[in-house]
Amino acid sequence: MLSKNQLGFLYMFMSVCAFSLMDIIVKWSVDYPIGQVLFFRGFFGILFYFFIIPRDRLHNFYQTKRPGLHALRCLSGLIALVAIFIALRKLPLATVVSISFAAPIFTTIFSIFLLSEKVGIYRWLAVIVGFIGILVITEPGISELNIYYIFPIIFCLGLSYVAISIRQLSTTEPVWLISFYFSLSITLLSFLTIPQGWVMPNLQDFILLSFVGIFGGVANLWLGQSYKYSEVSLVTPLKYLALLFAIIFGYFIWGEVPTIKTLLGASLVIISTLIIFRREIYNKKIITSKTIND
Repeated sequence: MLSKNQLGFLYMFMSVCAFSLMDIIVKWSVDYPIGQVLFFRGFFGILFYFFIIPRDRLHNFYQTKRPGLHALRCLSGLIALVAIFIALRKLPLATVVSISFAAPIFTTIFSIFLLSEKVGIYRWLAVIVGFIGILVITEPGISELNIYYIFPIIFCLGLSYVAISIRQLSTTEPVWLISFYFSLSITLLSFLTIPQGWVMPNLQDFILLSFVGIFGGVANLWLGQSYKYSEVSLVTPLKYLALLFAIIFGYFIWGEVPTIKTLLGASLVIISTLIIFRREIYNKKIITSKTIND
């Protein structure tokens, strides 16, 4: 029988695999409008969550006391999702994944203004290192005026506010309800893109596109389960397997070879986020210790 930490590692590994497979399908789906891919992400995500709603909440599962905060979470999530979908189609897979690791850096900055959290010298140092890593990765895009490098950064900004809003919502709302409203908002937004033209997929493509929603849904669930069973500091490093997967799949499917600058910048971003996670765990232990002693 697996220990809690082993379960946490297993769930994190499966989450990273599911997210990576979703990214690959999104990058592959260039023949279909982004709005149509959004529909598959949202609709099949909704279907997935109906299987995990507690039976005693089936008659009123949609009820919430914080509709405004749900709306802000959904808006920021939609901005992040559209941005990453565009980036995946226009940039090398490893480059997109590398920049996306910077989300905790922006979350740290947002937490100062939105949660009134105090950030010490170590986390500020991590923020600076992370930004240097982003500049190293995007330098070719700036020199060649490649506007698409801005989209992974927009994703990080959107995802950072998502992390803040989920932290606030989770004090009163179940995780499945937060995810349900997000999937619903994706589906509704996708309907607005129908006039721009959708392409009827064949059966094989329909199945692949449906897995965008399925992988997205289970990946979020497994991520939450990972944090439930194990400490964040123990399982977070497994997230960086996504870069290895991106390099492997990017090379064998699209012939993409990551540059030295991409790998160097990714290393700086990873170091930065690891420092942030370690400091968060350290600060939580201090708060817990003070609470017990008091």
